[in-house]
Amino acid sequence: MSIQINDTVIESRTINIESAHHQEPGGDPRIAMRRAAVALSVRELLRQRAESLGLGDEGNSDSDAVIEQLLAQEVAVPGADEATCRRWFEGNPARFRTPDLAEVRHILLAAPPEDLPARDAARTTAETLIAQLREEPDGFAKLAREYSRCPSADDGGWLGQVSSGETVPEFEEAVLRLPIGLAHTPIKTRYGFHVVEVLQRVDGKALPFEAVHEQIAGYLEETAYRRAVSQYLRLLAGEADIRGIDLDASESLLVQ
Repeated sequence: MSIQINDTVIESRTINIESAHHQEPGGDPRIAMRRAAVALSVRELLRQRAESLGLGDEGNSDSDAVIEQLLAQEVAVPGADEATCRRWFEGNPARFRTPDLAEVRHILLAAPPEDLPARDAARTTAETLIAQLREEPDGFAKLAREYSRCPSADDGGWLGQVSSGETVPEFEEAVLRLPIGLAHTPIKTRYGFHVVEVLQRVDGKALPFEAVHEQIAGYLEETAYRRAVSQYLRLLAGEADIRGIDLDASESLLVQ
């Protein structure tokens, strides 16, 4: 597969070489080839536009520096003023909180998702341990060392402080909603069933606007810039004679 951008041909061999930079581990090679074709086509569009404006030295109009110069000259994005930032802050309160924290210990009754008999057995054992711990609350560490298949078993099942993004989502979602104390039912995850005790919890707090103003401004300006660059590239593509690829159908025309 070759691509033609106006009078310039991008050979299939070039696309194949470029695809190595877009291949994800275990990913579909066809997707990598598609991304490589889009990336090369975009760079060629920008190179030709820079050349038409006389930017860069001869023979060096495809350099990153010249492309940056071109975009700086042709893509204007206003900064995000305080009023805009404050509206976005007020519309997205959940984004600007300190994380909820829970100090947790657990007993993992391990069972893979595909082994249904093992899952049933793990659930039953977990329910039995919970019933036992209701009668003997001080026995958690001993039972963790005996039954848990998590490395934390050596520490009596203690995991320390858990917050969002530190363990698997299904475990976090359950644990961060639990009150202090022993959970009345097992928590199911991809690893099996967990007997969980929350030792302490600290609820997150809302951050003041002043603490996140610059972060919001940077995010909004970056988002606006990427949108503007995408629109600019679509304009260049619409004015060019392009064969071998449909850039309008591309999920993204943003420069990487």
